[in-house]
Amino acid sequence: MDIDNGIDTTEGSHLSWRQVWDRRMARHGLTGVPSPGTASPAPTPSRVADVVAAMCGAHAQVMSAAELSIGARLGGGTRADVRAALDGAEGLVKTYGPRGTVHLLAARDLPMWTGALSALPSGPNGLPQASRLTDRQTEEVVAAVAVALADAGDEGLTAEELSDAVVAATGPWAGDLVMPAFQGMWPRWRQALHLAAHRGALCFGPDRGRKATYLSPERRLPGFRPAPADEALHSLVARYLHAYGPATPRQFAQWLGAPPVWAAALFDTLAAAGSLRPVDVEGSTGWLNAADDQEPDTETPAAGTLRLLPYFDAYVVGCHPRDQLFPGPAAARALSRTGQAGNYPVLLVDGTVAGVWHLRRSGRTADLTVEPLARLSAARRRALDEEAARIGAFLDTTTLRVTVGPVTVGPHA
Repeated sequence: MDIDNGIDTTEGSHLSWRQVWDRRMARHGLTGVPSPGTASPAPTPSRVADVVAAMCGAHAQVMSAAELSIGARLGGGTRADVRAALDGAEGLVKTYGPRGTVHLLAARDLPMWTGALSALPSGPNGLPQASRLTDRQTEEVVAAVAVALADAGDEGLTAEELSDAVVAATGPWAGDLVMPAFQGMWPRWRQALHLAAHRGALCFGPDRGRKATYLSPERRLPGFRPAPADEALHSLVARYLHAYGPATPRQFAQWLGAPPVWAAALFDTLAAAGSLRPVDVEGSTGWLNAADDQEPDTETPAAGTLRLLPYFDAYVVGCHPRDQLFPGPAAARALSRTGQAGNYPVLLVDGTVAGVWHLRRSGRTADLTVEPLARLSAARRRALDEEAARIGAFLDTTTLRVTVGPVTVGPHA
């Protein structure tokens, strides 16, 4: 966490790292999870949405990883319950969220998310100048996407169908194949795809066979409109700090995909209004919501908790600083060379990373390999078996074999 000696942390505004991990784990729903086999009703779409709202969205570039992230916090149910929540205003919506990446969000929160994300300053564009959209072209594309999806009905449009509609509405320049993508090239207009989502013009619809579709958010939320920018940004900061605080503006900017200078100005505005308070954490200063006066000892302790979190789990991506979350050898084993988190599924012990794991599935049989970075005690090995049983039940496996040993596959395997 950034150290800032210019901020006054008044008496009582001090936490230990142990208290920080207790707060974060509890608020992510990662402590106090029922033991496997405990009878519990199937989670409703509303309950699934509560889980996703608390974690500020589930990264869903890989849908199976998003499902496991949510399942780790549900305390029951299966991946079918998560999939069932992707329908209706009480459940989830799939769209482009923080950092311009695909996320599952609570549908009820979409006005806040779109109001906040549409207010972000434009980021750098890595394409050559001749391949980029101009500001005018960007506005034309977003308007064309909104009209095409508004007219498409509940079935939505595939990427190819939406592309045809955008090119027809704007001009052939929109269809120029200038964006490197996988083993091919995408048309120019797709540079504005995530921006159209951030402005509330599109979200993902139901898959059509193996093809993704896009839908107007109003089909999911009748009367939907993005919230006013200031209101939405203030709400998003409050949600983030509740789940990931204490945190600095730079850490918030990294999580959101926003310029650090812009984030610092936003935090200054909120602090001046009395919405934030500084907190010292063993010599480092971060921010919490001023109204967040819950004593750390009222949170469910994370000490003794062992969890298995999938690729790009929200807790791992959003928590800082990295040297505290990935202590000692965990940084070398589970972070990318640039310090990016989420490339490996991680073993979490007492709230911090203590190893990596890999799951290989074949039908309803699965093999789980866990590589701890230190020897597991007998109690922790029992906790690992319980956690593996939770994953097996969530995935509806009939056989789950657990091995403690080296994980030999690389990131994203």
